Order: sequence, then C-alpha cells, then structure tokens
Amino acid sequence: MLVVSGSLLILVLAFAVIRPRGLPEAIAAVPAAIIVVVVGALNGHEALSEIRQLLPVVLFLAAILVVGDLCEAAGVFRWAGEQMGRGSGGSGKRLLLLVFIAASVVTAVLSLDATVVLLTPVVLATARAVRVPAKPHMYASAHLANSASLLLPVSNLTNLLALHASGLSFGRFALLMVVPWLVVIGIEYFVMRWRFGSELTLRGRPVRTTSTRLPIFPAVVVGVMLVGFVVASSLGVEAAWVAGAAALVLAVRAVVRKEVTVRSLGGSLNIPFIAFVLGLGVVVMAVVQGGLGTFLSHLAPTGNGLVSLLLWAALAAVLANLVNNLPAVLLLLPLAAAVGPLAILAVLIGVNVGPNLTYVGSLATLLWRRIACDHDHEVAIGEFTILGLLTTPASLAAGVAALWVVGNLLGGT
Repeated sequence: MLVVSGSLLILVLAFAVIRPRGLPEAIAAVPAAIIVVVVGALNGHEALSEIRQLLPVVLFLAAILVVGDLCEAAGVFRWAGEQMGRGSGGSGKRLLLLVFIAASVVTAVLSLDATVVLLTPVVLATARAVRVPAKPHMYASAHLANSASLLLPVSNLTNLLALHASGLSFGRFALLMVVPWLVVIGIEYFVMRWRFGSELTLRGRPVRTTSTRLPIFPAVVVGVMLVGFVVASSLGVEAAWVAGAAALVLAVRAVVRKEVTVRSLGGSLNIPFIAFVLGLGVVVMAVVQGGLGTFLSHLAPTGNGLVSLLLWAALAAVLANLVNNLPAVLLLLPLAAAVGPLAILAVLIGVNVGPNLTYVGSLATLLWRRIACDHDHEVAIGEFTILGLLTTPASLAAGVAALWVVGNLLGGT
C-alpha cells in the first residue's frame, strides 16, 4: 500500500507545482484521498478523523485569507507601499530595510500568503516608483514569506498544525519563537545586503508625496484580532472563531462601502485550496501508515538537547525540499510530539526556513515565482539556489540555537 499511497502523494505534489492550465490543486488531491480509502490504504474512519483534526486549522486559514484580502481592498497595502517609497529617500539600501520590516510584520500577522500575494506586487511597484533595481526587494519578499512566518501560530498553516500538536498556548508559542524569528530575519537581511550590494548602491528617485492614508478601521480590527487570539487560546477557544469574527466585521463594512462584492468574498475564502489541504492530509496519513512513519521514526532524534534539535530541523528542512513543507510537517509532527514542544518547534524552523533553499520547498515560493513572472521579473533558478545556500543553513542553525537557549531560560517546555 505504501507504493500506491506514495505514488499518489508524488502525483498530488507534482500537480500542485505544475498546476496545468491553472487548475486548482484540489483537482488532484481530493480524488487521491478517495482512492487511498477505496484501495484500503486507509479506512474511512481514519480518513474522517484526519479531516476533523485538520478542519479547525483550514477554517482559520480561510478566515485569515479573507482578512488579508479585505485589508488590501481597504488600501492597507497601498498605504504601506507609499510609506516604503517615501521613507526610502531614493536609497535602495533603505528601501530594502523597509521591505524587510513590512514583509516581516505582514507575514507574522496576516500569514505568508498575504506577503506573497498582496505585498509582493506592492514591493515591485514601489521599487519601480523609486527607480531602483527590484531584484533585492523581490527576493526579500520571497524569503521572508517563509522565514518570517516563525513568530505567531497564525503566521503559517504549518504553525497552526504545530500549535495543536504541541499543546502550547498562543502566548507561550510566540515567547519561545520571538528570538529565533529575530535571529533568522537578521541573517537574511545582512546576507542580502552583502549579496546585492552593487544593486543597492544605485541611487533612485525620492518619493516625496503620498495619496493614501492608513485605513484605521482595518488596522484596529487586526490589532483586536491578535489580542483575541491570545485570549481565546487561554480559554481553549479555536483561533478560527476569532479570525472568522474579524473577517465578518471587515466583510460587512467592505460590502456596505462597495469595496468588495459578495462574490469576490467567496473567492477570498479559497475553498479549492482548503479542499487541497484536507485531501493532502488524508494521503499523507496513508503514506505514514503504509510504512514511511516507521522509517522516519528510525531517523528521528531523541531528546531536547541542542544537537537533537538541530537534527530535527535538518530532517524537516530536507523533507520539505523533497516533498514540500506541508506534507513534511504532517509526517514529522507525530514523531516530534512524542519528544516534546521544543522538538516540534525545531521541526517548524526546518519546514518554514528550509524551503528558501529550493523552489519546491513551499507552495508560497512557487506562487511568488508566478507573481514575479507576471510582473515581468524573471527568477533564475541558479540565483535563487545560491541565495538559498547563503542564507538557509546559517538561518536554520542560528534559529535552532536561539530556540534552545530560550527554551532553557524559560525552564524547558
């Protein structure tokens, strides 16, 4: 059965990478999930159990995607772009710093999808307005969509899965990850400053005027939503309810103001992607039960020491670049959960930072590449890989070391 379920997993991932004729990933994932049940690789009860376990996570994802789209419709990202352009003063180096700040905040608060889909076009437009090379800022957007998603449980779908497996509260998760988050972002920044030094020294044109004011209402709603996540976590309430409430408030206001239509809101939910995640989860469970889980258990380290955490992160990073980060985290979380929360968070560093090494490491990177090409910016695989080699191993090692230090300072977790 491992051969059947493994082949189906490869086919689903290949379809998600290539997306022939722009078809949604669910076109392959849902039939594959049905097939693993029909052939007996997984029974119906096990498949439904996996779907029930993933459902709160994907419902949250749907809500946060709506929040991000409504912030974009209200002008939040347009305002951010104008502020970056004005603050740069025509300097490529200063613009890179501002892009790092904006991408880190957007990724942490609204998830990596918002950075890729909503912020990347704004970054490219801002670089064009300032008349500086777009390449450094474009790559910053791609890398930070992955690397900067370490901070909060809501920053990445992988984080939500890890939160559920770890038993940590929202606040405890953020407390453990804030230092690794800062360390990883710092390494990314200084490597890119060095790597793109010649492009960043070129002088552009200062942007002195802005036409967009910060949309206060969406900003306040997002702030209240973040506070709500912390409160809900302490009360044992799913984050999806908080994100759903924020999405509903923003949606009603946006429809009344005619910023969006009800039909466009349906598109923001991205139901095909939700179906893809659920279908992929079922297929991955079949692969695990088919024997891959036993094989990985022999490779998995034991203990919460620094060396063990580094090995967890390395295993996760390699697996993410082989089969994509979402299947990787689904495969490794049950094993890491048996060791403890620090092992889970080390796996998270591996599956979030590791994908910066190759195009196929995360779906977000593939989507970023597509957006860059749509805006007439070619992404060379050689250059992407070299930048990944310069940043990823160092970021992984330093991020895990920071996690180990914080974990020990907090008395273990």
